[in-house]
Amino acid sequence: MGSMRKRRLSHYKQDRLTEHFASGSTARTAAILCGVDRKTAAFYFLRLREIIAYELAAQSGAGFHCVFPFSGM
Repeated sequence: MGSMRKRRLSHYKQDRLTEHFASGSTARTAAILCGVDRKTAAFYFLRLREIIAYELAAQSGAGFHCVFPFSGM
């Protein structure tokens, strides 16, 4: 059997991905620069966006409400 994969990102890679997120890099570019899978970077960026949305909603005193910047279908 193959070796078991590591399940968590190191703190170093998390910090690097966060820096790339803050600078506006795409998840794919950040993945290449940080040496992680593109799906891992995309999931990490998604989680960062969810945390930011949650914190903004908590600060405003409103319930969790998501508004998308595009008009409907």
